[in-house]
Amino acid sequence: MSSILVFIVGAALLIYSAEKLISYLVGAAAGLRVSAFLLAIIFTGIEFDDVAFGVALNLEDLSGVALGTVFGTAISMIGVVLALAAIISPGRVDVPRRYLVLFAAAPLVMIPFVVFGPLTPRYGVPLILLFVLFVGYVASQELRKDTPLFRDARVLETQQAGRGRTGGGGAGVDPPTSRPPFVVTMPFDRARPIPGWAAIGLAVVALAGLIVGAAMTSAGTAGILADYRIQGALFGATLATLVLTLEDVFLTVEPARRGASEIGIANVIGSVVFGVTGKLGIILLAGGSIVVDDEVLSWHLPVLVGMTALAAYFLHTRRLRRWHGFLLLALYVAYWAGSFTMFGEAPLDAD
Repeated sequence: MSSILVFIVGAALLIYSAEKLISYLVGAAAGLRVSAFLLAIIFTGIEFDDVAFGVALNLEDLSGVALGTVFGTAISMIGVVLALAAIISPGRVDVPRRYLVLFAAAPLVMIPFVVFGPLTPRYGVPLILLFVLFVGYVASQELRKDTPLFRDARVLETQQAGRGRTGGGGAGVDPPTSRPPFVVTMPFDRARPIPGWAAIGLAVVALAGLIVGAAMTSAGTAGILADYRIQGALFGATLATLVLTLEDVFLTVEPARRGASEIGIANVIGSVVFGVTGKLGIILLAGGSIVVDDEVLSWHLPVLVGMTALAAYFLHTRRLRRWHGFLLLALYVAYWAGSFTMFGEAPLDAD
């Protein structure tokens, strides 16, 4: 029972610290007029909590769970986060097709790494470079255009424009039937700006909390695996990653509900691409080699490839519909059911 409590407390601290870290980092960069889509890719797509958790797991010789979180979080970003966004706030999305091609192709880059022998630290650098190239490409596309996609002037400053329209009286007031101005609350909030140096200092504090939370969650995971004898990759791909997904549900569904679905979509795309490239690369460099189990090749990887391709197709239609969300969520439930049915009783490795 104590291991479950440690896991819950550590996961709560991890999620809270990750949310604060994202907020403070974005606050420190609020003065820069850069693409909000690019900011979302970097500050929400790069899963600081997932990286810390995965590294801690691999250092604790729980490499199966660490690899499971790579697949589990990527699949849950589509089957839970994107699904809920479509169910709660269906509507038009406008993501360039070239980004969607990279999104759909991202899981495919894992195939040569997981097929040929164990994952070793020498794969870490090329995996990280792949994510750097992805971010560099998005940045080059966003910064070269006259009207960059999802620029912060379109989203972050809408709040200021809304105040200007509603201030005063008479002709300056929006009619009652008009759409209320979009107010950003997380993670791109400029309503309560703080000095850049203060934001950086708070980010360091949040990072420390994230590391402590990851260590506690890893220790709790080890206890749960020992107490209940759940197969490592299964636990990492399902139960552990469900906790890590809660933050992303908030960061995707809430912007979509408030009329800025593009920020949430950037979170999904960035998280999936980062998870299968940069995140895995960092875990390997920091924690060492990972042996790839048979179920990764026969189950987790094919599911990830298929769901990513389906999500890319839905986004390609330029409109998220509720049935898109229900279908993705149903597929995710089927993934859970299949995982527990096929691998739930698999014994732990002796080590």
